Amino acid sequence: MARNTPPRTSRLARGAITSVAAARIGLARIGHSVRTPSEQVQADHEAALGRILFGALGQLRGTALKVSQMLSMHPGLLPDGVRRELARGQHQALPLNRALVGRVFRQAFGQEPEALFDQFEPTAFAAASLGQVHHAQLAGHGAVAVKVQYPGIAATIASDMQLMRTALRALAHTDMPLPAAPIVDSVMDEIEATLLREVDYLQEAEELAWFAEHAAWPGVAMARPIASHTRAQVLTQQHLPGLHLDAWLATGPTQAQRNQAGQRLWDWYLHCIFALGRVHADPHPGNFLFLPVGDGDCHLGVLDFGCTRALSPAFRAGVLQAWSALLQPASAARDLQALQAYQSLGLVGSGLSAQEFSTTMPLLAGMQDWQLEPFTAEVFDFRHKQPPPLPNAEQQRVLGRHMAGVPPEMPSFERLWMGLMHLLTRLGAQVCTTNPWVHRHALTTRHAHDTPRR
Repeated sequence: MARNTPPRTSRLARGAITSVAAARIGLARIGHSVRTPSEQVQADHEAALGRILFGALGQLRGTALKVSQMLSMHPGLLPDGVRRELARGQHQALPLNRALVGRVFRQAFGQEPEALFDQFEPTAFAAASLGQVHHAQLAGHGAVAVKVQYPGIAATIASDMQLMRTALRALAHTDMPLPAAPIVDSVMDEIEATLLREVDYLQEAEELAWFAEHAAWPGVAMARPIASHTRAQVLTQQHLPGLHLDAWLATGPTQAQRNQAGQRLWDWYLHCIFALGRVHADPHPGNFLFLPVGDGDCHLGVLDFGCTRALSPAFRAGVLQAWSALLQPASAARDLQALQAYQSLGLVGSGLSAQEFSTTMPLLAGMQDWQLEPFTAEVFDFRHKQPPPLPNAEQQRVLGRHMAGVPPEMPSFERLWMGLMHLLTRLGAQVCTTNPWVHRHALTTRHAHDTPRR
């Protein structure tokens, strides 16, 4: 397929790719069944299945690699070997040539971009979620950033998601410890809804305007959309001049500057989660800029509001109830409070007894500790933050038996929290985690690092 051509949208062509992948999964299962069982054999088998899925996704293009990224950020959903292979899918929209960019503008505005802007740079300066971004100049607004969606990308979503469900059903017929089918389906439904929101740039413009007005925070900058030059496949917004994370770190910021950036990131996200109940749900490094403002200060610029999520009051209350319980010292009362919180969220059924839940708690402890570790110290040093632990096959089987469902907000919330932890760790920031919502009951755990900021 040529580098600058849109993804194939033919259901037949895309279905053939997935059918071949499903057949290869079946053959891999047969081959695995005749090998002597061992941890290494199982790990090799999981990696092989992951490579089959990743190879199919790479051929599908469209939104498929984006889906692989999103699936890889759910550690409890897929076996570790499969998840690691899917995590290789660092999705970027392939660059569009000038003719394709012009076609998008003619379809959206009836004219070329050069007629809409005082100046338009035909070569993109950055990749965006399912598209690319161009520099432009617009009278009355100065420098603007123009996001152009990859042609045909929206048409691939429904078919890609159906094909991914088919591939996962094939995976479920192997000996892989996947959760129950309704749980996998609920996660896939949420991913599909997220993708449909991301390809609607008019909705993203509304989200961008809402966050700029309601989620304003000291030291945090968000661009304003320009409605006159925005359509479903083209988004024009103010240009924020700044550096992405790796480029900013390469300038050698002091520890105090890292701490300040991390503090703003932490405070803004907790405010959005618990006060506003509306979040930017795609916190990867490409969506943040560091904007020098003089005197060593650096504001945080937030980009790409295509992936946002409303968090209901009931969901936020359930999360706070669970976290409040899990931050207490281990006890039967703590486990009962956590069980009630998980039941209120719909994660476990009402028929699960306190005794059964207590026997399950050790299986959850690793991920729970990792999620809540920053709250165990007044000032948490993210330089010591370790990667999240991953459940083994037996843990996944036990958890799968007890899990009743997944709240619709949970997949986005888990990706958000994992992404936030990753960003703060990359920053190496020391952050004051005290906040009005999540309170510490015990200041020491086996992972706590209470290091004063410098």
